[in-house]
Amino acid sequence: MDRRKFLVSGATAFAGLGVRQEILAAEPRFQPVPLRLSSDAVSPGTGIVLWDTHEKVETDAIQLEYSYMKYDDVITGRDNYDWTAVDKKLDSIAGRRHQAILRFYDTYPGQKTTVPAYIRNLPDYRETRAKSEGRPTSFPDWSHGEWRRCLLAFFARFSERYDRDPRLAFLQVGFGLWSEYHIYDGPFKLGKTFPSMEFQQEFLRHLADVVRTTPWMISVDAASDEVSPITRHADLLSLNFGVFDDSFLCKVHRKENEPNWNALDRERWKRAPAGGEFSYYTPRDQKEALATNGPYGESFEKAAARFHICFLIGSDQPSYRSMDRIREAGRACGYRFEVTRFETDGHQTRVTVKNTGVAPCYFDMYVSLDGQRSQTSLRHLLPGDDRVSVIDRPPGGKPPQIEADRLVAGQKIPLQANLNA
Repeated sequence: MDRRKFLVSGATAFAGLGVRQEILAAEPRFQPVPLRLSSDAVSPGTGIVLWDTHEKVETDAIQLEYSYMKYDDVITGRDNYDWTAVDKKLDSIAGRRHQAILRFYDTYPGQKTTVPAYIRNLPDYRETRAKSEGRPTSFPDWSHGEWRRCLLAFFARFSERYDRDPRLAFLQVGFGLWSEYHIYDGPFKLGKTFPSMEFQQEFLRHLADVVRTTPWMISVDAASDEVSPITRHADLLSLNFGVFDDSFLCKVHRKENEPNWNALDRERWKRAPAGGEFSYYTPRDQKEALATNGPYGESFEKAAARFHICFLIGSDQPSYRSMDRIREAGRACGYRFEVTRFETDGHQTRVTVKNTGVAPCYFDMYVSLDGQRSQTSLRHLLPGDDRVSVIDRPPGGKPPQIEADRLVAGQKIPLQANLNA
């Protein structure tokens, strides 16, 4: 290259750089804006959970209510459904500004199965009657093809109707006693009183296919190779199901329960919720569940952080603790949002939100300013991480908020901030 041309082109480049620097200096820069926000509310979709029939369920100390559901309350015939019972329950819970956790079950100690009547009346359908928990109990006939087909069809139709319904926060599914993936007391027989390994695989893949938006969960007892195929199949383990543990904080939890959490992937909470219920093994388990050091030396708050708990059913807790303590424990669950930077250049507003909780949120949530949302979702923002949202307007008279379509009327997402200009 000619040396004179090189010198000319170099001079031009440096001149252009100087012009660019002048332009950048003239452009408005984002400047911090003071912001102070505080809330002691429990985040929607998280916290301590009461049954929907609890006498103290009318409280803002909780955001979630739990209920069992029976298949035969909905399925009235082959591919015929009456959703009245589900809608009535969801409406009642939403009317208290809460969301629902529903668990459909087929077997309950001391009761008949919830298999629809049209199937139970088929001549070749034969249930098993035996004692469980000391009570005469009926077990479904899992060898019958129509019962298996019916179950798959039911969840497809259920999802069509409720998968995007803000009244429903979480769906729990399973088999056996209480749908907790076991028959530890009673006639356990794969393919007869409990679904075969083959059907379980079909069922789980089916759920993953039809339930696209609502987080669905199974019991940690599904980690057992004796009752479930999940841990032997990588594709099943990769499904985005959450887990629930119905004896959380029991005395033998580290020895018996925690290995199941590990087997089902201890990092699962990053993509699907972790929850459960306080243990009922002994009266102490419930009485001391929210004590300073818990029932056996570990506080609920520390355990919730270790397992990244989103919610925990504690319907007996109002008998032992104040609603203020229940609210406090609820705030130790799930996600918590804090604005760590709030800036504007006069045209746009830049909001940095950090998750200070123990788990992510599992629904789309957006920073909003005067009714205008950012396009950046906070879904799956991990604890300790932050995310920047930009809104095409300067700050107005109202502080930023977090909005979500998956909320019922009256629910608000708490937001913290302590920023000086």
